[in-house]
Amino acid sequence: MANNQLQVLNALDSAKTQWYHFTAIVIAGMGFFTDAYDLFCISLVTKLLGRIYYHSPGDAKPGTLPPNVSAAVNGVAFCGTLAGQLFFGWLGDKMGRKRVYGMTFMLMVICSIASGLSFGHEAKGVMATLCFFRFWLGFGKGGDYPLSATIMSEYANKKTRVAAVFAMQGFGILTGGIFAIIISASFKVAFPSPTYEIDAVGSTVPQADYVWRIILMFGALPAALTYYWRMKMLETTLVAKNENKGAVDMSKVLQVDLEPEEYVQSIQQQGKDFGLLTKQFLRRHGLHLLGTTSTWFLLGIAFNSQNLFQKDILSAIGWIPSAKTMSALEEVYKIAGAQTLIALCSAVPGYWFTVAFIDKMGRFAIQVMGFFFMTVFIFALAISYNHWTQKENRIGLVVMYSLTSFFANFGPNATTFVVPAEIFPARLRSKCHGISAAAGKAGAIVGAFGFLYAAQSQDKAKVDEGYPTGIGVKNSLIVLGVVNFLGMLFTFLVPESKVQSLEGMSGENEEEVVGGVI
Repeated sequence: MANNQLQVLNALDSAKTQWYHFTAIVIAGMGFFTDAYDLFCISLVTKLLGRIYYHSPGDAKPGTLPPNVSAAVNGVAFCGTLAGQLFFGWLGDKMGRKRVYGMTFMLMVICSIASGLSFGHEAKGVMATLCFFRFWLGFGKGGDYPLSATIMSEYANKKTRVAAVFAMQGFGILTGGIFAIIISASFKVAFPSPTYEIDAVGSTVPQADYVWRIILMFGALPAALTYYWRMKMLETTLVAKNENKGAVDMSKVLQVDLEPEEYVQSIQQQGKDFGLLTKQFLRRHGLHLLGTTSTWFLLGIAFNSQNLFQKDILSAIGWIPSAKTMSALEEVYKIAGAQTLIALCSAVPGYWFTVAFIDKMGRFAIQVMGFFFMTVFIFALAISYNHWTQKENRIGLVVMYSLTSFFANFGPNATTFVVPAEIFPARLRSKCHGISAAAGKAGAIVGAFGFLYAAQSQDKAKVDEGYPTGIGVKNSLIVLGVVNFLGMLFTFLVPESKVQSLEGMSGENEEEVVGGVI
């Protein structure tokens, strides 16, 4: 049995890279493209929401979202994502990847559109409706993490795993910024308005309410376009109900020589001798699961906090002008332009550096390196924050902040996604990846609710100028530096899975007597 199983799985691992591999990368990658777009585009429009719904007539400055509302709008999707990762991770192992894949995509499409159609008679009603739909949007997106990862890892050979799928997240962030620039610029031309200082009412034209809605609803488009091809993907045979058919499908698509009977025997044996809540799993993979969950949790705090209050840092250094010197549409344009530039120069290259070097350097080395340089650059920014916010030193701050983003993506933001899809047994792979990813979103929730409050600490002088103070941001950066350092330490619990078979990493090809059963 073990020899047959090993021969079959070795045939899959050594299969040539086929067109189907690239098709699967694009289809699964579009899920992450959409995820990144939807999760991070909200930070582009929060200031606009404040101007539209929280401006009081005669107020001396533009309206802003109250801290609790801002934290809820930014963080509620992460709460939904955490719940979705746990639920769909379990369901993906129980029902199969393909069927659950369709459920998550439909939920994403419907809730993206519904978010843009948020309604209410007052500001509280609109924000409550928006938070409701973004929670369920996040719930659908949560399922995409474990399912995309496990589908790619189970269909791929040892040379083409899942790093390229996750790299599509960079293009999602970039597209969000570019689309916001296009929409805000178009509305600026069609509906010109003076700055806030000239005309407090006219600085936010009524048509600005359409801008944030269009930006949010656009996230449904890439998901809808790839739904058909997702449903055409074959079920991975490790969880297929008709395993003989699965073996034949795998043999045809990947052009490997598999005997259905042997393949059925091999996959029926995988992961069935122990479950998630057993001593054997704890002994074999307990520390591995602790490593993947802790590092993803710590990264979730650092990475998502950086992205969500990026606009506050850019405002603090004057790259984004004071709110009262701009119209509402111009503010969206400036924020989107600044974040797009950082994504283009740091985030996107970081993702693809990981794709290029992950099988040369290895997952462990890239993750340790990423956390190390994130720690160095964040501490460098925090310790001398007042120096970097001086007008003549602001370019240096932007460069170091961009390098932090680069090493987050050429580092743990990619590897924490890849490794859980490779080191756990097949029948538990989706669950373990879902648990690890949920820990990451728990970290994102801490960042969204905790660090957004900290970064919004203000003193009177800065309030008068319309800028966030450096006090809250500086303290937040110090804590993030500590978080990154802890992430580097916990990485030593995670094994290297570079160019190894999934079965070798998970121990599924070992014959072992447990409780009298081989």
